[in-house]
Amino acid sequence: MAALYEAYTLCDLVPTHNSGDSGIQGIELNGVVDRVIVTDSARSVTVYKVSDQKPLGSWAVKQGQRVSCPAVHNTQTNEYVVVTDEKVIRVWKDDEVSLDKAFKATVSEAIYRVHSVPKHEPVVLFQHGAVRLLNSLLTAPQQPVEQVLSQDEVIRWSSAVWAEQQVILLFSTEQKGEHFLYVHRFSPNTLSKHRLETEPGVKTPLSYSATFREGNIYLLYLLPSGGVYESILVARPTASTPTEEIQALPRSLVLQLPAGDGNLSSAALLSLDQAHVAVVGVPHPSAGSGKDFLCLWNTHFQTLQAAKELAGRIYGQMWCYSSKLFVCHGKTLSVIPFECQKSSLATAIGKLKQSSAKESKGPALVPSWSDLLHGSVTQTHTHEKSRSLSTRRTKTSSKSQSCLTVEQLVEDIKVSTVQELERKLQEFLGGVGQDALQLSAGRLACELVARCRAEPDFYPHAALLQLVDTHFLCHSVCPDLLMLALEKNDFRLCQYCLQLFPDIPEDVTCACLKTILSVPDTELERVDLEADSLLFMKALTESPDFNTDLQNGFCPPPADEESCDVPSETEKSLGPKPPRDPFALDMSCPVGLLKGALLNEILQTAYSESLLLPHLKDLSVSQVILFLHYLRFLYLKYSQEAHTQIRTLRMPAVNQILDWVCLLLDAHFTVLVLAPEAKSLLSSFHKFVRSQVKLYSELGKIEGSLEALKQSKQSQEMGQYSIEVVELF
Repeated sequence: MAALYEAYTLCDLVPTHNSGDSGIQGIELNGVVDRVIVTDSARSVTVYKVSDQKPLGSWAVKQGQRVSCPAVHNTQTNEYVVVTDEKVIRVWKDDEVSLDKAFKATVSEAIYRVHSVPKHEPVVLFQHGAVRLLNSLLTAPQQPVEQVLSQDEVIRWSSAVWAEQQVILLFSTEQKGEHFLYVHRFSPNTLSKHRLETEPGVKTPLSYSATFREGNIYLLYLLPSGGVYESILVARPTASTPTEEIQALPRSLVLQLPAGDGNLSSAALLSLDQAHVAVVGVPHPSAGSGKDFLCLWNTHFQTLQAAKELAGRIYGQMWCYSSKLFVCHGKTLSVIPFECQKSSLATAIGKLKQSSAKESKGPALVPSWSDLLHGSVTQTHTHEKSRSLSTRRTKTSSKSQSCLTVEQLVEDIKVSTVQELERKLQEFLGGVGQDALQLSAGRLACELVARCRAEPDFYPHAALLQLVDTHFLCHSVCPDLLMLALEKNDFRLCQYCLQLFPDIPEDVTCACLKTILSVPDTELERVDLEADSLLFMKALTESPDFNTDLQNGFCPPPADEESCDVPSETEKSLGPKPPRDPFALDMSCPVGLLKGALLNEILQTAYSESLLLPHLKDLSVSQVILFLHYLRFLYLKYSQEAHTQIRTLRMPAVNQILDWVCLLLDAHFTVLVLAPEAKSLLSSFHKFVRSQVKLYSELGKIEGSLEALKQSKQSQEMGQYSIEVVELF
């Protein structure tokens, strides 16, 4: 199955006077996963951080000059490259203030496009079909450039593909109604020309998408009739393959999209994986005309997997980076995360059982002790299954077995430096089997912790993370590991232990809670926590307030003495207030994002109430009040259903939040009653409880009335038609 998630705006568009132009020339990856380069149709280049939806830097040329192709990032030199006025190449870095001060080189012929490929220098494509590597071109900018295309042949599209450790440049051309595809290979340096099969009178294909897999280049292109065709090119042609004559390029129809009342005019297509394509600007099969959608189609089974309606005009522009689609529509450049699962007939028809978040999170890597000691028929199957599951640690090739034994690694732990130890442990984990690792992970962790205790300056953070991430450790196996992480303020290791250890004692849980509450938020800013937990906190704090005047079809009554936020007579006299919200107290998060993420891990830790309560009394009053403020913040957000809009595997449940509130109040009730700073907090909790009691009381009355109605016998004198009035009190 495929899914489209909640979209958000990266930036606003400024369409040109031509309504068919969005004002964006192109979007390229910055070299960093979360950054993109946006080039507008006029004069400026801007780098955006996608997750924050804010620009990190912007550069513009002078009035009268024009950016003629999208800017790219040179991953080898960490520089930006753009072409202005078709012949001027400009190169600059992040610290440059103006493009006027950037390096400039004027070439002899007009440039069509510059393409950037990871781990390779950019490739320059000239308008007449010549190709040069950027470094060789900048060495001699005025070098003569050959004319590859005919006089009336025009380039319509181009793309660079990284295939088998080489760059392959593809570009399509049009000449008198005929369409051709050129393939330029650099190793060896060859150029081949292919004729695209099209029906008579067919206009230029609206969109192309090229991907490399399994030794071949797969080219998809969308025609105005709605047909999506696929052509396959060999990445490394044989020596007998002719390169000078025009070769026929066979095609096959993989998908026929609905074209509506006529031919498509502004549509775009992108290949997402072997079985899924994203299409924008094509009518939805079951929606009316005049509505524009972004659709994910399965080409193997011809099924529509997901769709999202887009507001405003569609410009036929779409890009894909890091499982996110960038789509121009109306006056907005939207970012739409997506997910594509492996294609199968069961998923295509919606019959595949989907695992829950808890099932997908559990490692289930530990075989039985009987298998370990005596072996069984299923041991090999269990071993292979466990080896296929991925963890956070980096794995080496399964073919390269480690020559280190457990005994050798234990001796190395006693004398090796941190760097040497981490390298040897990486080698060991990459080659050892899962059964042996289950028996040795605890011993290695205990040896590391023992040396850390003996030598305060020795602390192998990465090695400890790797061992925890094997899923073969627990608190009982290495009791001092979590406490060592707290002493070293290693909150990332602490977070992983809280997530993966199922047997953390209540006193250790309280020690973690006390440390987290006492550490300043500024100190946590340098900690690299798990992205999933930070995603939840960031989305929760940035989620807009919901309009509770109409929620789920229910309009709450005016605030009265039973509401959670009762306006006083003085407040009423000050004039009209915003719309009433029974939970509209203080919706700001009382702690930082990272501290909130760590507190969420505490909330999800298993405990016994009778064992936890005595240790909670060790918390100071300020720590208890801070934690209660955070729990109230979570409860208010959950009451407004803000958490239902967030897709993440780890988030505290509402019953966990309420249980911790009760635990803290039970452990510190007398102190909180006497503390002046806790008065408003306790009052708000009291109002919450009172409103909930009233709600459940009314629900109980309804339940009793319905139960009595169910048990009542129908009248035997009722005819074929009657009207019966039931009054519920």
